[in-house]
Amino acid sequence: MTDRFSFESVQSILLDIEGTVAPVEFVYGTLFPFARQQLHSFMAKHQSEPEVMADCALLWQEYQAETAQERPDWSDSKSIESAIAYVEYLMDCDRKSTGLKSLQGKIWDQGYQSGELKSQLFEEVPAFFEQVIQSGKSIYIYSSGSVQAQILIFKFSEFGDLTPQISGYFDTQVGAKKESSSYQTISEKIGDKPEDILFISDVEAELDAAQTSRMQTLLSVRPGNQEILAPRFRVIHSLNEIF
Repeated sequence: MTDRFSFESVQSILLDIEGTVAPVEFVYGTLFPFARQQLHSFMAKHQSEPEVMADCALLWQEYQAETAQERPDWSDSKSIESAIAYVEYLMDCDRKSTGLKSLQGKIWDQGYQSGELKSQLFEEVPAFFEQVIQSGKSIYIYSSGSVQAQILIFKFSEFGDLTPQISGYFDTQVGAKKESSSYQTISEKIGDKPEDILFISDVEAELDAAQTSRMQTLLSVRPGNQEILAPRFRVIHSLNEIF
């Protein structure tokens, strides 16, 4: 087990979302199905909007680089039905695709704004955020979901709007979560040395990458998370265990 953690030296806390501050079941049981259910109607209504067209352009670029034989056919870049089929394929693969995540964020935005969606967070999150801020430290979020989707989760939570307590958000625009260079980039954007940043995630490969960049790390183990039989990182079962 890797044990690198000193709360006193931490200046910023970088948090994963799924399995760290929000239950995995909320993401896979509520958010993902909602995006799939609304995909056709959303595209029919918004396909000509510049931001949606930009997402489709990103998806087309990703499709062009595909090598998987099972990918759906998408020969005409302007075909919305083909784009939808490819999005559904990416959803089935749980691909951490920038274009997909951006499009999902737009669909979720409508769901949150209409009241159909309300995000679920672990019960200690609001008090934890408050305690971190009172201690003079900053909170940042890093998730494969788009920045827009991240903001929505904290803005429309069952505990109210928590976004005022968050200093910034990072998605795959800074790089993949399993690449150490991503964490170096985040460190530079935050303005703290990597060793002064604590990253908490439920995925050991992400913690490996963060630790390679010299960040401090903790492994979040929650009900519903993928089981890790022999954890290589210091484990927490609640954010309250940090203090």
